[in-house]
Amino acid sequence: MSDLATQNEPPRGHARIVYLGPVSPHWEVQSDFGDRAMMDAFRDRVMARLQLVPPHDPQFRRNRERVVRDAERENFLLDWDLGLPEDEG
Repeated sequence: MSDLATQNEPPRGHARIVYLGPVSPHWEVQSDFGDRAMMDAFRDRVMARLQLVPPHDPQFRRNRERVVRDAERENFLLDWDLGLPEDEG
C-alpha cells in the first residue's frame, strides 16, 4: 500500500551521482532540488557506500543497488553519470 502512495507523490528531491575518475574521491553527489538536510543525509550515505569504490570494482554493483533502494525509499529521483557512453538501441 505504501508503494502506491509513493507512486502518486511528487519526488522529494533529485540527486545526480557523478564519477570523477580513477583518483579518489571517485564520486560527487549533486542535487537539483529537495530539502537540504535530507539531501545532505542522502549524500553522506551515498559517499559512505561509494567513497573508495570505482565503477569497475565488483563491490560497486552491490553498493549501487543499495544506493538505488535508498533513493526509492526516500522518493528521490536518481541519475548516474559514470562517464560512459549510453548504450544505443
